[in-house]
Amino acid sequence: MSAARLPVGVAGVGSLGSHHARLYASLPDARLVGVYDPVEARAAEIATRYGTRAYPSLDALLADAEAVSVVVPTPAHHEVGLAALARGRHVLMEKPIAATLEEAQALVDAAGRAGVLLQIGHVERFNRALRAAAPYLAEPRFLESDRVAPFAARGSDVAVILDLMIHDIDLVLSLVKEPVVDVRASGIGVVTPSVDIATARLEFASGAVANLTASRLARERVRKLRIFQPSGYFSLDLAEGKGEYLRLKADASEALAAGATDLARLVDRVALKAPEAEPLGLELANFVRAARGLEPPAVTGADGLSALALAFRVLEAVGRVPALRTA
Repeated sequence: MSAARLPVGVAGVGSLGSHHARLYASLPDARLVGVYDPVEARAAEIATRYGTRAYPSLDALLADAEAVSVVVPTPAHHEVGLAALARGRHVLMEKPIAATLEEAQALVDAAGRAGVLLQIGHVERFNRALRAAAPYLAEPRFLESDRVAPFAARGSDVAVILDLMIHDIDLVLSLVKEPVVDVRASGIGVVTPSVDIATARLEFASGAVANLTASRLARERVRKLRIFQPSGYFSLDLAEGKGEYLRLKADASEALAAGATDLARLVDRVALKAPEAEPLGLELANFVRAARGLEPPAVTGADGLSALALAFRVLEAVGRVPALRTA
């Protein structure tokens, strides 16, 4: 495999896409060849800021880039993604993978036919707290997440399940690694016609359970995840990138039998620490290395499809089947 820097581009340089451009410009294994956005002034601004080129069309960008981040509105994921994959380009698709299951499957199939990488931008996989917890995770049995945020126009055109909860849907699927056999959920729209607050209970084949809550009507942002497994309990603050692991002591059973009532006698508190790093930067670095065949992608197209399919099951349980589910 050549050590040459991978020529990469960014399609869509709004708020999030501009960060893709910023980070690609700093990655030692990547060469940012340029950006494309239908708003020409925006593309020119970002290109000037990061010392690259603003392309006049998506096709022109794809002619020069071997890999591309697709950071366009979700309804356009299918069209832009297929165009890139048809040209044999590796694609990092921002989450969710697509607006419908049929479109998502078409993207996965197109990547397979072209023999190129389709990676999905579920960036929480690179959260500092989760990276620190990873060495201790084993057989999670109960997971509980809370993800709430103040209302914002961006993302409010879809249910909070597709906007926010899908982050945690992807996380629990990656942690439990089993089929979901039962989904129960409730939700309500308050300021939009869609669902603004939702809670879901997911039961896995082994009996493991995940309870997920998402809201976009909070006064402050909260992103917390609690994980219980036979060896102990994790309390993770995803917003702060930190947490702790209450690990069961080897002699906890004997101590409990002897009448111990102090939690400190039964568990060790392990502060969870991982190196400081911007999660999106880690995600893009993984994408570049995966595109060059140096390591596996953190989130495959199939993973993105699974997360979207489960999000739609939650919507169905709420009683809100979105019009865009089918093509």
